[in-house]
Amino acid sequence: MSVFTRSRKSTILGGIALVGASALVLAGCAGGGTGGEEPSESAAPGEELSLKIGTALPQTGNLAFLGPPEEAGVAYAQSVIEEYAETTGLSVEVVWGDSGNLDNKAYETEIPRILAEDPSAIIGAASSGVSLQFIDQVIGEGVILFSPANTSDQFTTYEDNGLYFRTAPSDVLQGEVHGNFVAEEGHQTLGMIVLNDAYGNGLAGYITESFEAAGGEVVAAPTYNDGDTSFDAQISEVLAADPDAITVVSFDEAKTILPALMDRGFDPNNLYLVDGNMASYKDDFPAGLLEGAKGTYPGPTPEQVQEFIDGLDAFVEESGDEPLKDYTYAPESFDALILLGLASLAAQSTDPADIADKLIEVSGGSGDGQKCESFEECADIILAGDVADYDGVSSPVTFNEVGDPTEGFINIYQYGADNTYTPFEG
Repeated sequence: MSVFTRSRKSTILGGIALVGASALVLAGCAGGGTGGEEPSESAAPGEELSLKIGTALPQTGNLAFLGPPEEAGVAYAQSVIEEYAETTGLSVEVVWGDSGNLDNKAYETEIPRILAEDPSAIIGAASSGVSLQFIDQVIGEGVILFSPANTSDQFTTYEDNGLYFRTAPSDVLQGEVHGNFVAEEGHQTLGMIVLNDAYGNGLAGYITESFEAAGGEVVAAPTYNDGDTSFDAQISEVLAADPDAITVVSFDEAKTILPALMDRGFDPNNLYLVDGNMASYKDDFPAGLLEGAKGTYPGPTPEQVQEFIDGLDAFVEESGDEPLKDYTYAPESFDALILLGLASLAAQSTDPADIADKLIEVSGGSGDGQKCESFEECADIILAGDVADYDGVSSPVTFNEVGDPTEGFINIYQYGADNTYTPFEG
């Protein structure tokens, strides 16, 4: 069952959403426009364009499990664009970098290194809190920052000079679906353990709004800081409130928090996770530890993008890299580079301001393009002098005036005895 929800200006409309295996959500957010300087001298269609893109994705830190699928998505998109370089004149060079996290602060040295290579855009970071550490540095250099996974609502109204974009929907949407789903499961009280950063606090706030609007009560929501290794105090505080259900809003710290909760006798059937910790724990936990737990994740299910996953797997194997263990944010990363490539082609420029001016158009945000679902198809439309409207692998995308996607999926999953998740069938 699917649900269609709508929000505007980051305010959730009232009412209980009927949530099943997935939700197609539409968000319209008001704010500043995508600006840009006067276009630089451009090439004629089909002439050579050398696009340089940096990445600041988590190779280390508490989101390192997202690094492989995100980097693979970018590399796969690069190979697709390069396949048609002779026709389009567009080639892509990727400068790979590590975002790290708020604890190891890898971005402090990586971002200056990447910017020194003079990229048109940087794809990253995965963590909203990490992106907030260097967004001013990137846009201050006139470079686009394009995240495949940032979900904090802070970016909707951020003063970014029209240079920030993302392919993941805002936490407003996941929070609404998550809170309503927990309520629909029959729970009256909810406890939360929350990462104290832009992502954790923002998402927890929207879960609270949604759950309480549905008639429930959040009875405890202790926080912890990035880099913490002990969570006994937070677990004790939540369990002392005796909630019907517990939502854990975390990153890799879930590997410590979840077994500790189960050791204290909490029923995994009443446990809920979010995109920051929705991962395969097959090699981390004893069989059955998470059986019955559920979670929400922005993005399509593997079944919805099976053709993409098959192609990505074949690309990874051909590249000689380790097979992917999960595909979290791989489609969004793929779409990020495809959109940057199409915008460069439409602008006939590699200047960041020119590309930013075209990103809304090629995503369909201008409303006057021809629908297309592949780089090749969209490129043909652009080279013919028309406007392309790319419907991505992750979603139709369709940027609004502040670079937020206005369409996206929020899917619900359930863990089995092997501690891996599949789409919720309830």
